[in-house]
Amino acid sequence: MAEHGIPHLREIVVFLLAAGILVPLLHRARVSPVLGYLIVGGIIGPYGLGLFVDDLPWLSWAVISDLEGVQALAELGVIFLMFMIGLDLSLDRLWSMRKLVFGLGSLQVGITAVVIGGIAWGFGNGPAASIVLGACLALSSTAIVMQLLMEKRQLATPVGRSSFSILLMQDLAVVPILFLVGVLGTKLEGGLELALLGALGKAVVVVVGIYLAGRLLLRPLFHMVARTGNAEMFMAVTLLMVIGASAITGASGLSMALGAFIAGLLLAETEFRHEIEVDIEPFKGLLLGLFFMSVGMGIDYRVVGQELFWISASVIGLFLLKSGITAALCLSFGIPRHTSLETGLLLGQGGEFAFVVVSLAMGLGLIPPDVGQFMLIVTGLTMIVTPFVAASGSRLARRLEPLQTPAEGDQLPEDGALEGHMVIAGFGRVGHLLGRVLDSESIPYIALDTQPAIVASGREASLPVYFGDAARPEMLRRAGLDRACALLVTMDNPSAAENVVRTARQQWPELTILARARDPLHAQRLRALGATETVLETVEASLQLSTRALHTVGVSEDAARRRADAQRELELDTTPGL
Repeated sequence: MAEHGIPHLREIVVFLLAAGILVPLLHRARVSPVLGYLIVGGIIGPYGLGLFVDDLPWLSWAVISDLEGVQALAELGVIFLMFMIGLDLSLDRLWSMRKLVFGLGSLQVGITAVVIGGIAWGFGNGPAASIVLGACLALSSTAIVMQLLMEKRQLATPVGRSSFSILLMQDLAVVPILFLVGVLGTKLEGGLELALLGALGKAVVVVVGIYLAGRLLLRPLFHMVARTGNAEMFMAVTLLMVIGASAITGASGLSMALGAFIAGLLLAETEFRHEIEVDIEPFKGLLLGLFFMSVGMGIDYRVVGQELFWISASVIGLFLLKSGITAALCLSFGIPRHTSLETGLLLGQGGEFAFVVVSLAMGLGLIPPDVGQFMLIVTGLTMIVTPFVAASGSRLARRLEPLQTPAEGDQLPEDGALEGHMVIAGFGRVGHLLGRVLDSESIPYIALDTQPAIVASGREASLPVYFGDAARPEMLRRAGLDRACALLVTMDNPSAAENVVRTARQQWPELTILARARDPLHAQRLRALGATETVLETVEASLQLSTRALHTVGVSEDAARRRADAQRELELDTTPGL
Protein backbone atom coordinates (compact mmCIF):
# COMPACT_ATOMS: atom_id res chain seq x y z
CA MET A 1 0.00 0.00 0.00
CA ALA A 2 3.04 2.27 -0.31
CA GLU A 3 1.45 4.10 -3.21
CA HIS A 4 -0.94 5.77 -0.79
CA GLY A 5 1.91 7.22 1.23
CA ILE A 6 0.66 5.85 4.58
CA PRO A 7 3.05 3.37 6.22
CA HIS A 8 1.50 0.12 7.47
CA LEU A 9 -1.93 1.14 6.10
CA ARG A 10 -2.99 -2.45 5.37
CA GLU A 11 -1.84 -3.60 8.82
CA ILE A 12 -3.80 -0.78 10.46
CA VAL A 13 -6.96 -1.70 8.53
CA VAL A 14 -6.61 -5.39 9.44
CA PHE A 15 -6.05 -4.50 13.10
CA LEU A 16 -9.10 -2.21 13.23
CA LEU A 17 -11.26 -4.88 11.60
CA ALA A 18 -10.07 -7.43 14.14
CA ALA A 19 -10.50 -5.03 17.08
CA GLY A 20 -13.94 -3.94 15.89
CA ILE A 21 -15.40 -7.30 14.87
CA LEU A 22 -13.51 -10.40 16.02
CA VAL A 23 -12.58 -9.30 19.54
CA PRO A 24 -16.16 -8.15 20.41
CA LEU A 25 -17.47 -11.51 19.15
CA LEU A 26 -15.06 -13.32 21.48
CA HIS A 27 -16.05 -10.97 24.29
CA ARG A 28 -19.71 -11.90 23.78
CA ALA A 29 -18.61 -15.51 24.25
CA ARG A 30 -17.28 -14.36 27.65
CA VAL A 31 -13.65 -14.48 26.55
CA SER A 32 -11.46 -11.91 28.30
CA PRO A 33 -10.53 -8.99 25.98
CA VAL A 34 -6.84 -9.65 26.72
CA LEU A 35 -7.18 -13.29 25.70
CA GLY A 36 -9.32 -12.23 22.73
CA TYR A 37 -6.57 -9.99 21.38
CA LEU A 38 -3.95 -12.73 21.94
CA ILE A 39 -6.06 -15.29 20.07
CA VAL A 40 -6.86 -12.95 17.18
CA GLY A 41 -3.18 -11.98 16.94
CA GLY A 42 -2.23 -15.62 16.54
CA ILE A 43 -4.86 -16.07 13.82
CA ILE A 44 -3.99 -13.04 11.65
CA GLY A 45 -0.24 -13.18 12.27
CA PRO A 46 2.49 -14.64 10.04
CA TYR A 47 2.32 -17.99 11.86
CA GLY A 48 -1.47 -18.24 11.59
CA LEU A 49 -3.21 -17.42 8.32
CA GLY A 50 0.14 -16.11 7.08
CA LEU A 51 1.33 -19.70 6.58
CA PHE A 52 -1.30 -20.18 3.83
CA VAL A 53 -0.66 -16.96 1.88
CA ASP A 54 1.53 -18.70 -0.75
CA ASP A 55 -1.29 -21.12 -1.60
CA LEU A 56 -4.09 -18.58 -1.13
CA PRO A 57 -2.72 -15.14 -2.11
CA TRP A 58 -6.01 -13.36 -1.30
CA LEU A 59 -5.36 -14.13 2.40
CA SER A 60 -2.55 -11.55 2.37
CA TRP A 61 -5.22 -8.88 2.86
CA ALA A 62 -6.18 -10.47 6.17
CA VAL A 63 -2.65 -11.06 7.51
CA ILE A 64 -0.27 -8.78 9.40
CA SER A 65 3.25 -9.83 8.49
CA ASP A 66 5.34 -6.79 9.48
CA LEU A 67 5.89 -7.67 13.14
CA GLU A 68 8.61 -5.08 13.75
CA GLY A 69 6.42 -2.20 12.63
CA VAL A 70 3.46 -3.47 14.61
CA GLN A 71 5.53 -4.00 17.77
CA ALA A 72 6.93 -0.47 17.57
CA LEU A 73 3.40 0.92 17.44
CA ALA A 74 2.18 -1.55 20.07
CA GLU A 75 4.71 -0.27 22.60
CA LEU A 76 2.62 2.89 22.76
CA GLY A 77 -0.16 0.81 24.30
CA VAL A 78 2.03 -0.07 27.29
CA ILE A 79 3.07 3.59 27.55
CA PHE A 80 -0.54 4.79 27.71
CA LEU A 81 -1.41 2.04 30.20
CA MET A 82 1.33 3.16 32.59
CA PHE A 83 0.24 6.78 32.15
CA MET A 84 -3.33 5.88 33.15
CA ILE A 85 -2.04 3.94 36.16
CA GLY A 86 -0.04 6.96 37.28
CA LEU A 87 -3.10 9.13 36.75
CA ASP A 88 -5.09 6.91 39.14
CA LEU A 89 -2.44 7.21 41.86
CA SER A 90 -1.17 10.06 43.99
CA LEU A 91 2.29 10.74 45.34
CA ASP A 92 1.02 10.26 48.89
CA ARG A 93 -0.42 6.87 48.06
CA LEU A 94 2.74 5.85 46.24
CA TRP A 95 4.84 6.86 49.23
CA SER A 96 2.60 4.82 51.52
CA MET A 97 3.44 1.78 49.35
CA ARG A 98 7.23 2.24 49.59
CA LYS A 99 7.69 -0.85 51.79
CA LEU A 100 6.02 -3.08 49.22
CA VAL A 101 7.62 -1.39 46.20
CA PHE A 102 11.23 -1.25 47.38
CA GLY A 103 11.09 -4.13 49.85
CA LEU A 104 8.85 -6.81 48.36
CA GLY A 105 9.47 -5.72 44.77
CA SER A 106 13.27 -5.65 45.07
CA LEU A 107 13.40 -9.07 46.73
CA GLN A 108 11.12 -10.57 44.09
CA VAL A 109 13.29 -9.31 41.23
CA GLY A 110 16.60 -10.22 42.88
CA ILE A 111 15.75 -13.69 44.17
CA THR A 112 13.85 -14.73 41.02
CA ALA A 113 16.71 -13.55 38.78
CA VAL A 114 19.28 -15.53 40.77
CA VAL A 115 17.22 -18.73 40.77
CA ILE A 116 16.34 -18.58 37.04
CA GLY A 117 19.93 -17.66 36.19
CA GLY A 118 21.17 -20.66 38.18
CA ILE A 119 18.79 -22.97 36.32
CA ALA A 120 19.93 -21.55 32.97
CA TRP A 121 23.54 -22.16 34.02
CA GLY A 122 22.64 -25.74 34.96
CA PHE A 123 21.27 -26.31 31.44
CA GLY A 124 24.65 -25.45 29.93
CA ASN A 125 24.27 -21.75 29.14
CA GLY A 126 27.28 -19.49 29.56
CA PRO A 127 27.61 -17.01 32.44
CA ALA A 128 26.51 -14.00 30.37
CA ALA A 129 23.50 -15.81 28.89
CA SER A 130 22.46 -17.09 32.32
CA ILE A 131 22.65 -13.62 33.86
CA VAL A 132 20.61 -12.07 31.05
CA LEU A 133 17.95 -14.80 31.07
CA GLY A 134 17.63 -14.66 34.84
CA ALA A 135 17.30 -10.87 34.87
CA CYS A 136 14.73 -10.52 32.09
CA LEU A 137 12.58 -13.53 33.01
CA ALA A 138 12.32 -12.29 36.60
CA LEU A 139 10.06 -9.52 35.28
CA SER A 140 6.35 -10.04 34.62
CA SER A 141 3.98 -8.52 32.08
CA THR A 142 2.81 -5.12 33.31
CA ALA A 143 0.43 -4.77 30.37
CA ILE A 144 -1.40 -8.06 30.85
CA VAL A 145 -1.51 -8.05 34.66
CA MET A 146 -2.70 -4.45 34.99
CA GLN A 147 -5.32 -4.93 32.27
CA LEU A 148 -6.65 -8.03 34.04
CA LEU A 149 -6.77 -6.17 37.36
CA MET A 150 -8.68 -3.29 35.76
CA GLU A 151 -11.13 -5.64 34.04
CA LYS A 152 -11.92 -7.28 37.39
CA ARG A 153 -11.84 -3.92 39.24
CA GLN A 154 -9.15 -5.28 41.55
CA LEU A 155 -6.67 -2.41 41.44
CA ALA A 156 -7.70 -1.16 44.89
CA THR A 157 -7.83 -4.65 46.46
CA PRO A 158 -4.96 -6.29 48.39
CA VAL A 159 -4.12 -8.35 45.28
CA GLY A 160 -4.00 -5.21 43.13
CA ARG A 161 -1.89 -3.36 45.67
CA SER A 162 0.73 -6.10 46.07
CA SER A 163 0.85 -6.87 42.32
CA PHE A 164 1.21 -3.24 41.35
CA SER A 165 3.98 -2.69 43.91
CA ILE A 166 6.02 -5.55 42.46
CA LEU A 167 5.36 -4.48 38.85
CA LEU A 168 6.43 -0.92 39.62
CA MET A 169 9.75 -2.14 41.04
CA GLN A 170 10.18 -4.35 37.97
CA ASP A 171 9.76 -1.30 35.72
CA LEU A 172 12.41 0.50 37.75
CA ALA A 173 14.70 -2.52 37.34
CA VAL A 174 14.59 -2.07 33.55
CA VAL A 175 17.36 0.54 33.82
CA PRO A 176 20.11 -1.59 35.40
CA ILE A 177 19.11 -4.67 33.39
CA LEU A 178 19.41 -2.90 30.05
CA PHE A 179 22.70 -1.40 31.09
CA LEU A 180 23.94 -4.77 32.32
CA VAL A 181 23.24 -6.31 28.91
CA GLY A 182 25.21 -3.52 27.27
CA VAL A 183 28.11 -4.01 29.67
CA LEU A 184 28.19 -7.77 29.11
CA GLY A 185 28.15 -7.24 25.35
CA THR A 186 31.01 -4.75 25.31
CA LYS A 187 34.10 -4.13 27.40
CA LEU A 188 33.98 -0.88 29.36
CA GLU A 189 36.89 0.80 31.08
CA GLY A 190 36.63 1.50 34.81
CA GLY A 191 34.92 -1.73 35.85
CA LEU A 192 31.34 -2.95 35.99
CA GLU A 193 30.56 -1.48 39.44
CA LEU A 194 31.55 2.04 38.42
CA ALA A 195 29.60 1.80 35.18
CA LEU A 196 26.48 0.58 36.99
CA LEU A 197 26.71 3.39 39.53
CA GLY A 198 27.03 5.89 36.70
CA ALA A 199 23.93 4.49 34.97
CA LEU A 200 21.87 4.57 38.16
CA GLY A 201 23.02 8.11 38.89
CA LYS A 202 21.96 9.16 35.41
CA ALA A 203 18.56 7.50 35.94
CA VAL A 204 18.03 9.37 39.21
CA VAL A 205 18.92 12.70 37.56
CA VAL A 206 16.46 12.07 34.70
CA VAL A 207 13.57 11.02 36.98
CA VAL A 208 14.12 13.93 39.40
CA GLY A 209 14.43 16.33 36.45
CA ILE A 210 11.12 15.20 34.95
CA TYR A 211 9.45 15.44 38.34
CA LEU A 212 10.69 18.95 39.12
CA ALA A 213 9.97 20.26 35.62
CA GLY A 214 6.50 18.75 35.76
CA ARG A 215 5.70 20.31 39.12
CA LEU A 216 6.75 23.73 37.83
CA LEU A 217 5.31 23.68 34.32
CA LEU A 218 2.37 21.27 34.02
CA ARG A 219 -0.31 23.13 35.96
CA PRO A 220 0.36 26.57 34.37
CA LEU A 221 0.51 24.98 30.92
CA PHE A 222 -2.80 23.17 31.30
CA HIS A 223 -4.43 26.27 32.80
CA MET A 224 -3.33 28.27 29.75
CA VAL A 225 -4.66 25.65 27.33
CA ALA A 226 -7.93 25.21 29.27
CA ARG A 227 -8.63 28.94 29.05
CA THR A 228 -8.64 28.73 25.24
CA GLY A 229 -11.60 26.30 25.38
CA ASN A 230 -10.04 24.39 22.49
CA ALA A 231 -10.53 20.63 22.99
CA GLU A 232 -8.05 19.74 20.23
CA MET A 233 -5.32 21.83 21.85
CA PHE A 234 -6.01 20.21 25.22
CA MET A 235 -5.69 16.78 23.63
CA ALA A 236 -2.47 17.77 21.87
CA VAL A 237 -0.85 18.96 25.11
CA THR A 238 -1.93 15.79 26.89
CA LEU A 239 -0.39 13.59 24.20
CA LEU A 240 2.74 15.76 24.30
CA MET A 241 3.10 15.11 28.04
CA VAL A 242 2.70 11.34 27.63
CA ILE A 243 4.94 10.89 24.59
CA GLY A 244 7.42 13.58 25.67
CA ALA A 245 8.09 12.10 29.11
CA SER A 246 8.36 8.62 27.58
CA ALA A 247 10.81 9.85 24.95
CA ILE A 248 13.01 11.49 27.59
CA THR A 249 13.28 8.35 29.73
CA GLY A 250 13.71 6.17 26.63
CA ALA A 251 16.54 8.33 25.31
CA SER A 252 18.19 8.12 28.75
CA GLY A 253 18.21 4.33 28.72
CA LEU A 254 15.23 3.95 31.04
CA SER A 255 11.91 2.29 30.33
CA MET A 256 9.64 4.51 28.24
CA ALA A 257 6.71 3.25 30.32
CA LEU A 258 8.40 4.66 33.43
CA GLY A 259 8.39 8.17 31.92
CA ALA A 260 4.69 7.86 31.11
CA PHE A 261 3.99 6.68 34.65
CA ILE A 262 5.78 9.72 36.12
CA ALA A 263 3.80 12.04 33.83
CA GLY A 264 0.54 10.44 34.98
CA LEU A 265 1.61 10.72 38.60
CA LEU A 266 2.25 14.44 38.20
CA LEU A 267 -1.03 15.12 36.41
CA ALA A 268 -2.93 13.13 39.07
CA GLU A 269 -2.20 16.02 41.46
CA THR A 270 -3.98 18.53 39.20
CA GLU A 271 -7.63 19.38 38.69
CA PHE A 272 -7.42 18.20 35.05
CA ARG A 273 -7.00 14.48 35.75
CA HIS A 274 -10.61 13.46 35.01
CA GLU A 275 -10.73 15.29 31.67
CA ILE A 276 -7.39 13.73 30.73
CA GLU A 277 -8.64 10.24 31.63
CA VAL A 278 -11.61 10.62 29.29
CA ASP A 279 -9.41 11.91 26.45
CA ILE A 280 -6.72 9.24 26.73
CA GLU A 281 -8.86 6.14 27.34
CA PRO A 282 -9.62 5.37 23.64
CA PHE A 283 -5.93 5.62 22.70
CA LYS A 284 -4.90 3.38 25.57
CA GLY A 285 -7.49 0.73 24.80
CA LEU A 286 -6.75 0.42 21.09
CA LEU A 287 -2.96 0.55 21.35
CA LEU A 288 -2.89 -1.87 24.25
CA GLY A 289 -5.03 -4.22 22.18
CA LEU A 290 -2.45 -3.93 19.40
CA PHE A 291 0.27 -4.86 21.89
CA PHE A 292 -1.57 -8.01 22.96
CA MET A 293 -2.14 -8.91 19.31
CA SER A 294 1.57 -8.45 18.57
CA VAL A 295 2.39 -10.97 21.31
CA GLY A 296 -0.01 -13.47 19.77
CA MET A 297 1.49 -12.86 16.32
CA GLY A 298 5.01 -13.66 17.51
CA ILE A 299 4.34 -17.28 18.48
CA ASP A 300 5.46 -19.80 15.84
CA TYR A 301 3.30 -22.76 16.71
CA ARG A 302 5.27 -25.01 14.35
CA VAL A 303 8.24 -24.73 16.71
CA VAL A 304 5.90 -25.40 19.63
CA GLY A 305 4.85 -28.65 17.95
CA GLN A 306 8.46 -29.67 17.31
CA GLU A 307 9.58 -28.95 20.90
CA LEU A 308 6.28 -29.64 22.62
CA PHE A 309 7.67 -31.38 25.71
CA TRP A 310 10.44 -28.91 26.52
CA ILE A 311 8.35 -25.84 25.75
CA SER A 312 5.44 -27.14 27.84
CA ALA A 313 7.79 -28.03 30.69
CA SER A 314 9.43 -24.60 30.51
CA VAL A 315 6.09 -22.74 30.53
CA ILE A 316 4.84 -24.74 33.53
CA GLY A 317 8.20 -24.53 35.27
CA LEU A 318 8.46 -20.75 34.85
CA PHE A 319 4.97 -20.26 36.25
CA LEU A 320 5.55 -22.56 39.22
CA LEU A 321 8.94 -21.04 40.02
CA LYS A 322 7.94 -17.38 39.81
CA SER A 323 4.57 -17.92 41.46
CA GLY A 324 6.15 -19.85 44.33
CA ILE A 325 8.85 -17.25 44.99
CA THR A 326 6.42 -14.32 44.76
CA ALA A 327 3.82 -15.97 47.01
CA ALA A 328 6.44 -16.89 49.62
CA LEU A 329 7.79 -13.33 49.68
CA CYS A 330 4.27 -11.91 50.00
CA LEU A 331 3.67 -14.18 52.99
CA SER A 332 6.92 -13.00 54.58
CA PHE A 333 5.64 -9.42 54.32
CA GLY A 334 2.51 -10.28 56.29
CA ILE A 335 0.16 -10.52 53.30
CA PRO A 336 -2.65 -13.07 53.89
CA ARG A 337 -2.22 -16.52 52.39
CA HIS A 338 -5.03 -16.28 49.85
CA THR A 339 -3.82 -12.87 48.62
CA SER A 340 -0.21 -14.12 48.41
CA LEU A 341 -1.25 -17.13 46.34
CA GLU A 342 -3.37 -15.07 43.94
CA THR A 343 -0.61 -12.48 43.55
CA GLY A 344 1.97 -15.17 42.84
CA LEU A 345 -0.12 -16.84 40.13
CA LEU A 346 -0.96 -13.47 38.59
CA LEU A 347 2.74 -12.58 38.24
CA GLY A 348 4.03 -15.98 37.13
CA GLN A 349 4.42 -15.17 33.42
CA GLY A 350 7.34 -13.68 31.54
CA GLY A 351 6.98 -10.06 30.48
CA GLU A 352 7.10 -7.93 27.38
CA PHE A 353 10.50 -6.67 28.46
CA ALA A 354 11.96 -10.14 27.79
CA PHE A 355 11.35 -9.62 24.05
CA VAL A 356 13.49 -6.48 24.14
CA VAL A 357 16.31 -7.91 26.28
CA VAL A 358 16.59 -11.32 24.61
CA SER A 359 16.58 -9.75 21.13
CA LEU A 360 19.27 -7.28 22.20
CA ALA A 361 21.33 -10.05 23.80
CA MET A 362 21.11 -12.18 20.64
CA GLY A 363 22.29 -9.20 18.60
CA LEU A 364 25.31 -8.78 20.90
CA GLY A 365 26.12 -12.49 20.74
CA LEU A 366 25.37 -13.11 24.43
CA ILE A 367 22.61 -15.67 23.80
CA PRO A 368 22.70 -18.28 20.97
CA PRO A 369 19.89 -17.74 18.43
CA ASP A 370 18.23 -21.12 19.11
CA VAL A 371 18.15 -20.51 22.88
CA GLY A 372 16.86 -16.96 22.37
CA GLN A 373 14.03 -18.04 20.06
CA PHE A 374 13.09 -20.85 22.44
CA MET A 375 12.83 -18.46 25.40
CA LEU A 376 10.84 -15.90 23.38
CA ILE A 377 8.28 -18.58 22.52
CA VAL A 378 8.10 -19.69 26.17
CA THR A 379 7.63 -16.09 27.29
CA GLY A 380 4.89 -15.49 24.75
CA LEU A 381 3.03 -18.65 25.72
CA THR A 382 3.16 -17.78 29.43
CA MET A 383 1.55 -14.45 28.57
CA ILE A 384 -1.16 -16.17 26.53
CA VAL A 385 -2.14 -18.57 29.34
CA THR A 386 -2.06 -15.85 32.04
CA PRO A 387 -5.83 -15.09 31.90
CA PHE A 388 -6.57 -18.78 32.54
CA VAL A 389 -4.04 -19.04 35.37
CA ALA A 390 -5.28 -15.77 36.91
CA ALA A 391 -8.89 -17.01 36.87
CA SER A 392 -7.83 -20.25 38.56
CA GLY A 393 -5.85 -18.25 41.12
CA SER A 394 -8.92 -16.15 41.94
CA ARG A 395 -11.07 -19.24 42.48
CA LEU A 396 -8.43 -20.88 44.65
CA ALA A 397 -7.97 -17.69 46.68
CA ARG A 398 -11.72 -17.50 47.34
CA ARG A 399 -11.63 -21.03 48.75
CA LEU A 400 -8.74 -20.18 51.06
CA GLU A 401 -10.07 -16.78 52.12
CA PRO A 402 -12.56 -17.97 54.79
CA LEU A 403 -9.64 -19.64 56.57
CA GLN A 404 -7.96 -16.29 57.13
CA THR A 405 -8.26 -14.11 60.24
CA PRO A 406 -7.84 -10.34 60.35
CA ALA A 407 -4.23 -9.19 60.46
CA GLU A 408 -2.77 -8.29 63.85
CA GLY A 409 -3.26 -4.59 64.58
CA ASP A 410 -6.44 -4.59 62.57
CA GLN A 411 -8.44 -6.85 64.89
CA LEU A 412 -12.13 -6.33 65.54
CA PRO A 413 -13.17 -5.67 69.16
CA GLU A 414 -13.17 -8.68 71.47
CA ASP A 415 -16.45 -10.54 71.98
CA GLY A 416 -18.66 -8.65 74.41
CA ALA A 417 -16.73 -5.38 74.00
CA LEU A 418 -19.72 -3.79 72.21
CA GLU A 419 -23.43 -4.28 72.65
CA GLY A 420 -26.40 -2.40 71.24
CA HIS A 421 -24.19 -0.95 68.50
CA MET A 422 -24.79 -0.77 64.76
CA VAL A 423 -22.85 -2.57 62.04
CA ILE A 424 -22.30 -0.68 58.77
CA ALA A 425 -21.63 -2.84 55.70
CA GLY A 426 -19.72 -0.62 53.28
CA PHE A 427 -17.89 2.53 54.34
CA GLY A 428 -17.87 4.52 51.14
CA ARG A 429 -19.45 7.95 50.74
CA VAL A 430 -22.84 6.96 52.19
CA GLY A 431 -21.42 4.77 54.96
CA HIS A 432 -18.93 7.44 56.00
CA LEU A 433 -21.66 10.07 56.25
CA LEU A 434 -23.82 7.67 58.22
CA GLY A 435 -20.93 7.06 60.61
CA ARG A 436 -20.56 10.79 61.23
CA VAL A 437 -24.27 11.05 62.06
CA LEU A 438 -24.01 8.14 64.53
CA ASP A 439 -20.90 9.69 66.09
CA SER A 440 -22.72 12.99 66.58
CA GLU A 441 -25.40 11.14 68.58
CA SER A 442 -22.81 9.04 70.49
CA ILE A 443 -24.18 5.82 68.98
CA PRO A 444 -21.42 3.17 68.73
CA TYR A 445 -20.87 1.38 65.43
CA ILE A 446 -18.47 -0.91 63.56
CA ALA A 447 -17.95 -0.58 59.80
CA LEU A 448 -16.72 -3.28 57.39
CA ASP A 449 -15.33 -2.65 53.90
CA THR A 450 -13.33 -4.64 51.33
CA GLN A 451 -11.47 -1.65 49.87
CA PRO A 452 -8.04 -1.33 51.56
CA ALA A 453 -7.76 2.36 50.68
CA ILE A 454 -11.09 3.14 52.37
CA VAL A 455 -10.14 1.12 55.43
CA ALA A 456 -6.71 2.75 55.65
CA SER A 457 -8.25 6.22 55.35
CA GLY A 458 -10.76 5.43 58.09
CA ARG A 459 -8.12 3.98 60.39
CA GLU A 460 -5.95 7.07 59.95
CA ALA A 461 -8.93 9.13 61.13
CA SER A 462 -9.32 6.75 64.15
CA LEU A 463 -12.69 5.50 62.92
CA PRO A 464 -13.93 1.97 63.79
CA VAL A 465 -13.66 0.63 60.23
CA TYR A 466 -12.14 -2.78 59.53
CA PHE A 467 -11.21 -4.77 56.46
CA GLY A 468 -13.65 -7.61 55.90
CA ASP A 469 -16.36 -9.02 53.65
CA ALA A 470 -19.75 -8.42 55.28
CA ALA A 471 -21.26 -11.22 53.18
CA ARG A 472 -19.37 -13.76 55.31
CA PRO A 473 -21.26 -14.87 58.45
CA GLU A 474 -18.07 -15.26 60.47
CA MET A 475 -17.06 -11.67 59.71
CA LEU A 476 -20.47 -10.34 60.79
CA ARG A 477 -20.24 -12.46 63.92
CA ARG A 478 -16.81 -11.01 64.68
CA ALA A 479 -18.35 -7.55 64.33
CA GLY A 480 -20.83 -8.53 67.06
CA LEU A 481 -23.92 -8.56 64.88
CA ASP A 482 -25.64 -10.98 67.30
CA ARG A 483 -25.42 -8.20 69.93
CA ALA A 484 -26.07 -5.28 67.55
CA CYS A 485 -29.31 -3.34 67.31
CA ALA A 486 -29.23 -3.08 63.51
CA LEU A 487 -27.29 -3.79 60.32
CA LEU A 488 -26.99 -0.86 57.89
CA VAL A 489 -26.17 -1.92 54.32
CA THR A 490 -24.79 1.06 52.37
CA MET A 491 -22.95 -0.58 49.45
CA ASP A 492 -23.42 0.87 45.97
CA ASN A 493 -22.90 -2.55 44.36
CA PRO A 494 -26.40 -4.11 44.11
CA SER A 495 -25.29 -7.75 44.09
CA ALA A 496 -22.90 -7.20 47.02
CA ALA A 497 -25.69 -5.58 49.04
CA GLU A 498 -28.03 -8.47 48.26
CA ASN A 499 -25.41 -11.00 49.39
CA VAL A 500 -25.01 -9.20 52.72
CA VAL A 501 -28.77 -8.99 53.34
CA ARG A 502 -29.26 -12.65 52.43
CA THR A 503 -26.45 -13.81 54.75
CA ALA A 504 -27.56 -11.62 57.68
CA ARG A 505 -31.21 -12.65 57.46
CA GLN A 506 -30.36 -16.36 57.30
CA GLN A 507 -28.16 -16.13 60.39
CA TRP A 508 -30.16 -13.58 62.43
CA PRO A 509 -33.90 -13.86 61.62
CA GLU A 510 -34.97 -11.16 64.11
CA LEU A 511 -32.33 -8.58 63.19
CA THR A 512 -33.30 -5.12 61.93
CA ILE A 513 -31.72 -4.63 58.49
CA LEU A 514 -31.81 -1.22 56.82
CA ALA A 515 -30.49 -1.25 53.25
CA ARG A 516 -29.65 1.28 50.58
CA ALA A 517 -31.35 0.42 47.27
CA ARG A 518 -30.29 1.53 43.81
CA ASP A 519 -33.85 1.70 42.44
CA PRO A 520 -37.35 0.31 43.16
CA LEU A 521 -36.57 -3.06 41.59
CA HIS A 522 -33.42 -3.37 43.66
CA ALA A 523 -35.45 -2.44 46.76
CA GLN A 524 -37.89 -5.20 45.86
CA ARG A 525 -35.10 -7.78 45.72
CA LEU A 526 -33.65 -6.58 49.04
CA ARG A 527 -37.06 -6.81 50.73
CA ALA A 528 -37.54 -10.30 49.35
CA LEU A 529 -34.15 -11.31 50.79
CA GLY A 530 -35.10 -10.03 54.23
CA ALA A 531 -34.33 -6.31 54.47
CA THR A 532 -36.53 -4.68 57.12
CA GLU A 533 -36.57 -1.35 55.31
CA THR A 534 -34.99 0.02 52.15
CA VAL A 535 -34.03 3.54 51.19
CA LEU A 536 -34.17 4.36 47.48
CA GLU A 537 -31.18 6.54 46.67
CA THR A 538 -32.63 7.81 43.36
CA VAL A 539 -36.06 8.52 44.83
CA GLU A 540 -34.70 10.18 47.98
CA ALA A 541 -32.47 12.52 45.99
CA SER A 542 -35.43 13.53 43.79
CA LEU A 543 -37.70 14.05 46.80
CA GLN A 544 -35.11 16.19 48.56
CA LEU A 545 -34.81 18.37 45.46
CA SER A 546 -38.59 18.60 45.05
CA THR A 547 -38.99 19.63 48.71
CA ARG A 548 -36.48 22.44 48.24
CA ALA A 549 -38.12 23.44 44.94
CA LEU A 550 -41.61 23.68 46.51
CA HIS A 551 -40.25 25.69 49.44
CA THR A 552 -38.52 28.05 46.97
CA VAL A 553 -41.83 28.94 45.26
CA GLY A 554 -43.60 29.70 48.54
CA VAL A 555 -44.96 26.35 49.73
CA SER A 556 -44.45 26.00 53.48
CA GLU A 557 -41.76 23.62 54.71
CA ASP A 558 -44.27 21.34 56.44
CA ALA A 559 -46.51 21.18 53.38
CA ALA A 560 -43.56 20.45 51.12
CA ARG A 561 -42.41 17.67 53.45
CA ARG A 562 -45.92 16.14 53.52
CA ARG A 563 -46.07 16.25 49.74
CA ALA A 564 -42.69 14.46 49.59
CA ASP A 565 -43.87 11.82 52.09
CA ALA A 566 -46.98 11.18 50.03
CA GLN A 567 -44.93 10.87 46.84
CA ARG A 568 -42.55 8.49 48.59
CA GLU A 569 -45.43 6.20 49.51
CA LEU A 570 -46.78 6.45 45.98
CA GLU A 571 -43.42 5.44 44.50
CA LEU A 572 -43.29 2.38 46.74
CA ASP A 573 -46.92 1.44 46.10
CA THR A 574 -46.58 1.65 42.30
CA THR A 575 -43.60 -0.72 42.21
CA PRO A 576 -44.82 -4.31 41.78
CA GLY A 577 -44.10 -6.50 44.77
CA LEU A 578 -43.29 -3.67 47.18
